[in-house]
Amino acid sequence: MKPGLALRVSQHLTLTPQLQQSIRLLQLSTVEMAQEVEQMLADNPFLERADDEEAPDGAQEQEAPVGAESDADGDADGGADDSPLPRPTHGGDEPAMPDTLALLESAAPAAPDDWPTAVEADEGTGDSDDTFAPDGTDWSWEGPGVDRDGRHADEEHGSAAELARSTERLQDHLHQQALALHLDDDERAALYFLIESLDDDGYLGDSLEDLTAALWRHVLAADPTAGEARQEEIASLMRRALGWLQSMEPAGVGARHLAECLRLQILEQPNTPEARAALALCEQPIEWIARRDMRRLAQATGLDDATLRAGLALLTRLEPKPGRRFADAERQIIVPDVIVTVQGAQFDVQLNPAVLPRLRVSDLYAQALRGLRGGDLQQRLQEARWFIKNLQQRFDTILRVARAIVERQRSFFLHGEVGMRPLVLRDIADELGLHESTISRVTTAKYMATPFGTFELKYFFGSSLGTDAGGNASSTAVRALIKQMIAAEDPRKPLSDSQLADLLKEQGIECARRTVAKYREALRIPTASLRKTL
Repeated sequence: MKPGLALRVSQHLTLTPQLQQSIRLLQLSTVEMAQEVEQMLADNPFLERADDEEAPDGAQEQEAPVGAESDADGDADGGADDSPLPRPTHGGDEPAMPDTLALLESAAPAAPDDWPTAVEADEGTGDSDDTFAPDGTDWSWEGPGVDRDGRHADEEHGSAAELARSTERLQDHLHQQALALHLDDDERAALYFLIESLDDDGYLGDSLEDLTAALWRHVLAADPTAGEARQEEIASLMRRALGWLQSMEPAGVGARHLAECLRLQILEQPNTPEARAALALCEQPIEWIARRDMRRLAQATGLDDATLRAGLALLTRLEPKPGRRFADAERQIIVPDVIVTVQGAQFDVQLNPAVLPRLRVSDLYAQALRGLRGGDLQQRLQEARWFIKNLQQRFDTILRVARAIVERQRSFFLHGEVGMRPLVLRDIADELGLHESTISRVTTAKYMATPFGTFELKYFFGSSLGTDAGGNASSTAVRALIKQMIAAEDPRKPLSDSQLADLLKEQGIECARRTVAKYREALRIPTASLRKTL
């Protein structure tokens, strides 16, 4: 074959850097978007935050029209207070947090074991006879618990951000109580060591023997001459410290497993037949209690049916995670991208000003480069303009999709979950003239605040189930109906999955028993046998 020339016409789709950046920004979450803005501000000198007080109208060359006064990361990524703990100040008001090694490496004998406690010396469990000053919180013996709707009984009003910022660390709460105890330096150091070993739920993740061994290794490293007598002294000190820890508030703190946590809380109750029955149940395998195996529990404990049920009822009112109310709630905050308000039959859909960055191209640098062509600085200037334009396009697309969702799901914003209609990505894509992949990016990790709560945009999309009338029902609405039916059932005769399927069929919704079971498990609702009231 001899060489030759040929002319060919073809079309290629090329993603320009600007388009690539637009796609990448669209799929970022609020927190990631705030980090991207901070990174761009640090890397590009032509990009700066808009400040209306310093810059007169028209002074900036270009500004993203997302009129929010706050920074992009103002509320999106609020960090917890990670400041170091104060050092011990004996005799003052600050929490005494001693240097464990510095105190334990001394050869001074520990104070006599005269602390009044109901704990056995070798086990270190029980409750103290002393009463500590409360912190003002109404922490009843029944614990926060969970009702049939899955909500915690100790929920407080107020915004999530305010609640998160006011949350006290469990360790700090316990250190404050330790100030009321008359302990010497060694005892206070051992108690401090145990408090700092607690996990977020208030449990000791390691056994007392392992914790004692870990502390002994540190003591040996600091004082190689320490002998067996000192080792036995530290072991005894740790057992006493465990008793002091487990007598603190909240009840159940310092437990090493669930059964011990429940037992510590029961010991705080009056000495009643129900409390004694609950104590006997705590000695049985936890699997029997979870399955409510009445026959095995009755045989193992020798309790009659009424007392056994009363003891189980008491166990259900206890708090399995004593440290729950001290959890770091700030890291769980979700800042919505869109806010929906309902005024009668009208809906107002707006972007959340708290997540909208106000950026502009620096007019000073732009004026200095005016008239120049090419060069790296001119490219950085163009990148700044592209970034602002892509930010504007990102928020405009989110707002368009959110308004389309609200228009399609009007019944939800008026009646709640039961009013949800079937909706797929293609419906919104066809309406807005966008691709399904674009709608998928927009609805991922983006949230909408509604009168019924804050939901991810993907929440409003769901499959459909057939009805007797030939129409379709949303799977989300069906799950809401199942939840309502279970909430209204007779606790003594809970509805089975087959009965729930029959009730849905009576309302014209064809739903198989297996589908009902799948929806029930998705709602984290136990089976009928476990829901039955004792």
